[in-house]
Amino acid sequence: MKTMPLRMQSTKTKKHNWQAIIGMLFALLAIAASLYAFLYLKHDHTLTDLRSRLQGISALHPLGTDHLGRDVLTRLLLGGGQTLGYSLLALGAALLIGIPFGLIAGYKRGWIDKLFMRIADAFLAFPDTIVAIVLSGLLGAGIGNLVLAIVIVKWVSYARLVRSTVLSESQKDYIRVARTNGLSDARIMTKHLLPHIAGHVLVLASLDLGKIILLISSLSYIGLGAQPPTPEWGAMLNDSRPYFQSRPELMVFPGLAIVLVVLLANMLGDYLRDRFDVKKEVQS
Repeated sequence: MKTMPLRMQSTKTKKHNWQAIIGMLFALLAIAASLYAFLYLKHDHTLTDLRSRLQGISALHPLGTDHLGRDVLTRLLLGGGQTLGYSLLALGAALLIGIPFGLIAGYKRGWIDKLFMRIADAFLAFPDTIVAIVLSGLLGAGIGNLVLAIVIVKWVSYARLVRSTVLSESQKDYIRVARTNGLSDARIMTKHLLPHIAGHVLVLASLDLGKIILLISSLSYIGLGAQPPTPEWGAMLNDSRPYFQSRPELMVFPGLAIVLVVLLANMLGDYLRDRFDVKKEVQS
């Protein structure tokens, strides 16, 4: 059996450590920014002051004000809480639906598995973004309906991943021994199968987080997500679009925030994929 050269192992370990540090810093920064926004910011993110509209950077307004005189820093930090919070909510709901469905379909097989495959085929016939836009349009504009549309779109990928892993693990000897020992199906799925799929699901979820953030921001940008005066990065981009030539930083700040968060989420996903030694096919 071939072994990895010592130099390659050292390089890979350094890469893991560097990405882990980045991930921890990102988490600490997000927590600190949220606490600062909710506990210490004194500006009302909904308060308009047309006399102070489109002001530049100052001590009172570190990032200036928008077209309605609202503090940009306050709205940027609170908008981050909206974007990240709803992204995590959609991701968590998709996991809660997809994991049990995939476990049952992969372990029980039969008509349950066939029904699941037909549902999965229907969802996979169209790109996620197109389905999310259609569902958001049908449900109506609003961040709640947008989250629901994303959950409806995303749960299938987790169910498919869990199903394929369970189908493979179910043929192994330790599952046969568990059945012989009289363990119930629920016990086998939770005690033996669930730990084996946890790494795969965690990697896919971390890689999906960036996609969901982009989806929420992009649909909010076209008016299907967060509605005024709720601060959200995509909505802030849309609000600042008419003033791009005179005050380009109004679009630059939320745009950079989206790029940075998505980049860090993808770096975290790459680290977890290497950490759990999960094949790159998990992204598909």
